[in-house]
Amino acid sequence: MIITGGKYKGRKISAPDEKITRPTLSKVRMGVFNTLFSIIGDFNGKTFLDVFGGSGIMGLEALSRGFEEVLVFEKNPKAAQIIKTNYKALGLTPNIKIGDSLKLLQKVDKNYDVIYIDPPYLSGIYEEIFAQINSDSIIIAEHSEDITSQNLTFIKEKNYGGKRVSYFQH
Repeated sequence: MIITGGKYKGRKISAPDEKITRPTLSKVRMGVFNTLFSIIGDFNGKTFLDVFGGSGIMGLEALSRGFEEVLVFEKNPKAAQIIKTNYKALGLTPNIKIGDSLKLLQKVDKNYDVIYIDPPYLSGIYEEIFAQINSDSIIIAEHSEDITSQNLTFIKEKNYGGKRVSYFQH
């Protein structure tokens, strides 16, 4: 996988076995950050929480584009080790918490400007995650079927061939 923008653009990172994670495609990553820029503007000084880290690519894309702080959650120890390796290869110190994302989310004591959610498709946990978010964050959810939230205001949705990305806010 290759970082698609910012100061680390073109740098390669490793991805876990696809049986463990489902990496976000480069066209989706570019689209997410282009759309996010149109919503919040400059990323400098902003914070980013990746609730299901996988390879760590979304957090690395965020740091590459100027986000000041990134926190990554990952449940799978093998994937978490790859995230750590990817960060270190770029000379970065990973801010990662290993464990169940739903439980870790309950313990977050800081408001993040952007929260990125890409759980296993068909997991049915989107609404449970949305219910735990009480900040004014922009919430970005990658998904394959319709999702809604009673707690959040829908901003927009983009379609990338079977992958959809929805943007919400309180």
